[in-house]
Amino acid sequence: MQVVLRKLGRGSRAVVGRLVRAPRKGSVIVIEFSDGMHEYVTTPVKRVLRLAGREVFYIETVNSRYRLEVRGREVALDGAMGG
Repeated sequence: MQVVLRKLGRGSRAVVGRLVRAPRKGSVIVIEFSDGMHEYVTTPVKRVLRLAGREVFYIETVNSRYRLEVRGREVALDGAMGG
């Protein structure tokens, strides 16, 4: 699924790509860039919050906070809340 991951805070840039690993507590988030050769990997996830009725997730990792917006959906993220 196509997503946009944006680190919260000043001066952060958006990472656009395909979500390889869903955000689950204790695991890292992996986003593959469109070139298929590079990936963006976060530190392990501590908490996942979802805005009701929207495809927007707020994710807290060991040392950062992110906003994850789903743009194109291939598979459900329903299992993302487990952990």
